[in-house]
This record gives sequence, structure tokens and C-alpha cells, in this order.
Amino acid sequence: METQGSGNPVGNGDGCPADRAAQLERRGDLEVLAWPALGHVGVDAVVTTRAGGVSAGPYESLNLALHVGDDPQAVLENRRRAATALGADLDDLVFGAQVHGTRAAVVGEAHRGRGARDPSDALADTDALVTSDPGIVLVTLVADCIPVLLFDPEAGVLSCAHAGWRGALSGVLQTTVDAMRTLGALPQRMVAFIGPGVAKERYQVGAEVFDAARAVLGADLTALAPPDGAGRWLLDLSGTVQCLLERAGVPASASHTAPFSTGGPFFSDRATRPCGRFGLLARILP
Repeated sequence: METQGSGNPVGNGDGCPADRAAQLERRGDLEVLAWPALGHVGVDAVVTTRAGGVSAGPYESLNLALHVGDDPQAVLENRRRAATALGADLDDLVFGAQVHGTRAAVVGEAHRGRGARDPSDALADTDALVTSDPGIVLVTLVADCIPVLLFDPEAGVLSCAHAGWRGALSGVLQTTVDAMRTLGALPQRMVAFIGPGVAKERYQVGAEVFDAARAVLGADLTALAPPDGAGRWLLDLSGTVQCLLERAGVPASASHTAPFSTGGPFFSDRATRPCGRFGLLARILP
């Protein structure tokens, strides 16, 4: 599906019914991106936007990251507000310390609140969180990388993954699916909801990324546009994520992509530095 660098919505290119398409909606005082269809399969999830928080300057206003230089008290208030969008509290949230790696951690009640108030308490070196516990809220933070939600409705197993180019090409989506399998999930039963990421029209990459993509994608290298004549390529990160999910066994027909890119209502690290982070927050409905 095509996206626009401005962050404006475009057509729902994955062909899914309207109730499966991501759309902006109000949750209390916040404007968030949500997939109405998730409620039908037993999940509540939102992707936050920049609006509705208390941060100032380049972090205005709903920055959810404690590691980017923002006022920590403002971030904690922002996180509290984001949690309320799912009817949760700050101490229900679970964070991983994201490192563009491939580790997927299975979490439950004992992990409630990890990383919510102090980044040093987040699960170390963890880019994906997996649970079957409806009492906790999984959080993935991004600002150009793609947040990915996977859910097996039959097994009741949920995951949120952080997929930038390095993590995606290194296998974070496969390790996420593998971790879900340990709880009884099967990839052929999963649905995937792919959040906003950097638009391919403005995601220039160099030889390191091109070589990594060529080694992993092989015949699917069409996810990279031809070089621009200056030794750089345009990476379709969303297309790459969709390809790798399909390779992991998730049906292509079950993957649904948000009709937004970063920029506009979503923080973009490539567009503005420093900047805040928006988040994918998800929980299993009781």
C-alpha cells in the first residue's frame, strides 16, 4: 500500500473491509490511531499521535520516551494519559529496552510496570513483547521504525514488535512468531496490524542497508527502489515488514497496514532531531 511522506491518509491498499482499516479516533482527550476490527477478535490497541500530552519544544506534546532528553515528569504524565486510552494505569504498562535487535520476551503479571517509570527497569535488549495475560499492556515506541501487532485469536496470544530495517532484516518478526508459538499460537491463525513508519518516498538508505536487504530479501528485493544515481536507494520498510511476516507464516490476507506514514501527526526522527516517540499500546480484552 502506498503512503505519503506528509502523514496524510491514502487509500486502504490492503483491500480489507472498512472496519479493519486503521482510523483516527478520540479516546478521552487523546487522538489515536486504532483498528476497530481488533475489538471483534479480543484485543484493544491504539497508536498514539503527537497530540494530547504535556511535553514542550521538539517533544510537543505526547512524547512517550524517557530516553530522548524530555522532562521525565512530563513523559510519565504522557504515559499515564496514553494508558487511560486502554482503560489502564501507568503501572499496567510493560516496556522493553529496544536496541534494534531480535529478542522477543514472553511477559505476564510478574512484569507489570516494567520500564513504565524508569527506563533502567525495562526488559533488557528486547524489541518484541509477547503475552497471553489480559492484565498487562504491551508498549512499543517508534518514530520511523514500524510498530507491528500480531494476535492469534484462538490461542489468545498477543505481541507487539519494533521493526526498523536492522531488526526486521535480522529476524525480529520471526523470533516474535516463534515466541508466540511457545504459548500455543500458530502463524496461520494470526492477524497482523502494521502501524505507521517512514514513507518509502523519503527513506533513503546507503550500501549497508542495501546489502543487508539484498542478502535477506533475495528475489523480493523489489521492496527497494533503484538507486538515485548517488549511491542511495529508497527502502519500502512497510513492504519489507509485510514480506517478512508472510515468510514467517502469517497469511498475506491477514496483514493490515495503517494508511499513514510518520510525519504529520506522528513523530519522525528522520524529519526532526531531537524528537519524541509515539507508541503502540495493546492489551488482550478480559
